[in-house]
Amino acid sequence: MATVLPDAKFVEPVRNQGNTRQLQRILTIVLFLLPAFVLFFLFVVYPIAQSVYYSLFTWKGFGPAVDFQGLNNYKAILTDTIFQKAILNSLLIMVLSLCLQLPLSLALAIMVGRDLPGRTFFRMIFFMPYVLSEVVVAIMWQGLYNPDPTRGLFNAILTLIPGVQAKAWLGDTSSVLACIFVVITWKYFGLHMLLYMAGLQGIPPEIEEAARMDGANGFQLLRFITIPMLLNTIRTSVYLSMLGSLQVFILVWIMTKGGPVNASEVMSTYMYRFSFVRFLYGYGCAVAIVMLVISLIFSIGYQRIVRQPEYLGAQ
Repeated sequence: MATVLPDAKFVEPVRNQGNTRQLQRILTIVLFLLPAFVLFFLFVVYPIAQSVYYSLFTWKGFGPAVDFQGLNNYKAILTDTIFQKAILNSLLIMVLSLCLQLPLSLALAIMVGRDLPGRTFFRMIFFMPYVLSEVVVAIMWQGLYNPDPTRGLFNAILTLIPGVQAKAWLGDTSSVLACIFVVITWKYFGLHMLLYMAGLQGIPPEIEEAARMDGANGFQLLRFITIPMLLNTIRTSVYLSMLGSLQVFILVWIMTKGGPVNASEVMSTYMYRFSFVRFLYGYGCAVAIVMLVISLIFSIGYQRIVRQPEYLGAQ
């Protein structure tokens, strides 16, 4: 039986029509993405490129950058003991956040998200600190830590104990970082609690009811059902906590400005001091690039670590 071929004069218009539709689809995608790409280039890519350029100079922000230094700024940063102290303080805040702040947020989310009486009120109270501005929080806690017992709440309580004297909470190198971490925890644990509560809402209650019928107690429910089904939420919370700890600035700068004797110095306050206090913008840009690289290393490394078990499990 002979095969009837389609007439070429009908095939060509169909092909042209398909190419036109594909071109229109591509053009539509480009038009929708173009504003985002323009904003991303103007406010992310261009500032980073400009910072890389100025980090190679000794530049004070006035006139063109002409005093080329090459990598000397980076060498000075990495060999500066104060910057090394700032990195250690940032890492310490990160470790404390992961070990104390996040477990506390998870415990509160489980308590508030269950059948706790007045849980709506507690949700509002716990989340309220996150809504407040960091400037307001820093000034408020700075007043609570005031060394004058007539003005600072904590010292007023201490002086009520016989034989106990008022303490300079933010003026003591041994306690200042712990005091700042208390403020960071109070400010941000409501955000992580909200994330965990959202994750708990996605756990079907039928699973827990079936486990209870099989004889599982509360601890077993938490270990074998709640925590495993919250892993994606926990990963997101840990990721946000890590990056936030590396970039914390406003609370530290307003409360202590990195003092006393650089005891509470972090990378962001170190950068701000050299850029906007000492007007060494070239050196400050180099610090910003180092901070960016450190954050990228933590971000990429964490993403590879948390994705590797899923990848191996899918083999």
